[in-house]
Amino acid sequence: MSNRVWIAIAAVVMQIALGAVYGWSVFVHPLMDLGHWTLTEVSLTFTIAIALLGVGTVIGGLWLDRVGPRLVASVAGMLYGAGFIISAWAVRNESLAGLYWGYGVLSGIGMGMGYICPVATVTKWFPERRGLMTGIAVMGYGAGALVMSPIAARRIIAVGVPQTFIEFGIAYLIVVVLTAQLLFNPPEGWRPAGWQPSTAVSRSATTRDYTVREAMATWRFWLLWLMLFLSVSAGIMIISQASPMAQQIVGLSAVAASGIVGVISIFNALGRVFWAWVSDFLGRANTYLVIYLIYVVMFLLLPGAHSQAAFTAIVAIIGMCYGGGFGVMPSFTADFFGARYMGGIYGWILLAWGAGAIPSPILIAQVRQRTGNYSLALHIIAVMMIVSLIFPILAKRAAIPPQSSPVRRAA
Repeated sequence: MSNRVWIAIAAVVMQIALGAVYGWSVFVHPLMDLGHWTLTEVSLTFTIAIALLGVGTVIGGLWLDRVGPRLVASVAGMLYGAGFIISAWAVRNESLAGLYWGYGVLSGIGMGMGYICPVATVTKWFPERRGLMTGIAVMGYGAGALVMSPIAARRIIAVGVPQTFIEFGIAYLIVVVLTAQLLFNPPEGWRPAGWQPSTAVSRSATTRDYTVREAMATWRFWLLWLMLFLSVSAGIMIISQASPMAQQIVGLSAVAASGIVGVISIFNALGRVFWAWVSDFLGRANTYLVIYLIYVVMFLLLPGAHSQAAFTAIVAIIGMCYGGGFGVMPSFTADFFGARYMGGIYGWILLAWGAGAIPSPILIAQVRQRTGNYSLALHIIAVMMIVSLIFPILAKRAAIPPQSSPVRRAA
């Protein structure tokens, strides 16, 4: 196989390990059952992790533009695994601050630093299938909870939360560091032999490589930032509470509810590939518009989904749309700003991931505690997505700047 095929495979495997964070809801009730912490306190761990993930993408993105993805991803794997192991110590010692520091801060930053490396690398190696291949690269991240959730649910029962954290921390450290060794950038100016842009989407992409500073000075950058923020806010609300929500709305057991987390993970992963592939033909902005419309309908239907089949179908579709936002955004960014400084530019855009993870998980936890159900929070996010439909329309109308020769100076 060619070098770039191996890079794509390594990207998927690394993202599976990093995507384990989406199985957090499996830990929610076991941690609460220890009797030390409330739902809001436990849920804040996940919020911190996703918020610090955004910081990690900026650090990792700017760093990899200078030294390449291999070193950055290796350090990321060490931080990520160490965060799990520190979390085990925190649970054993009833230290909420330790849990926040381990799973939230260290794993969050490590996860962000690791996430940006395969995304930026694959974008450079596959210009002819930019949407599809970046979707495949981030597919593994969406599948991470599928691998982790059922195993974690059973390991928690068998050996407890602390030992489960230790086992996963060691495993993920090894996987991320090993796959990092397969990542490297193509030579400057490289493109597949004989390839020329042929589709409307590829022809509309800029041929200029913006520096990080130049990209952030445009309104297009902040429009993409806001669109990702809104998509994350909608999807993360469900992901952060999927297991307890399934237990309350449908009446499932904890183990059965962990299966719902796995379903979301599957469709999160599929959505990253499917919507990214669609965007190569439909266009990035049009794809985001469809995703937002689907969000509106699903959030309005979810409070009344009292059967397991209906609940599963709705959260699966939400997971698919959530994954789609991540699958489309890397190619959206590269189309607007070029691929050379993709690490730094997309790293800053991914701050929207961390920012978007803050309000909705806290909102849904607080509303559930006060009202006893999830309906109000779900309706609030549906209204928010209706208002948000204007932004993909603006993105569609955003004129691509005149084509110019690539920028050569450092970001």
